[in-house]
Amino acid sequence: MSIPADLRYSATHEWIRAEADGSVSIGITHHAQEQLGDIVYVEPPALGRKLNQGDECGVIESVKAAADLYTPIGGEVIAVNSELESAPEKINQDAYAAWLFRVKPNNAAELGGLLDASAYSAVVAADSK
Repeated sequence: MSIPADLRYSATHEWIRAEADGSVSIGITHHAQEQLGDIVYVEPPALGRKLNQGDECGVIESVKAAADLYTPIGGEVIAVNSELESAPEKINQDAYAAWLFRVKPNNAAELGGLLDASAYSAVVAADSK
């Protein structure tokens, strides 16, 4: 299973990538998309929405389940990946390329409290038991 070392992770299976402009991109992990199966619908948070770390902010639906989406870092939603409206299966094809939304963080220090690849691997291993 792929768990890129350059990303941060949440225990709720979101990945976080710091961007050059200070924003962060957020998506779901390979493990999450694998557990969901074929993704058929994505409802990201609305542009401009202000989020606190851990807020429920969207929904991802697959042929076998629906899952809530949580924000691993607080801030304002500055972009959503509109490609996923018509092609949600891109998440299944490459979960780490198919970002869901971008946030301008309120507190960049929250990134430091997220899981690195090694710690996230342990979460996945515990889920698999």
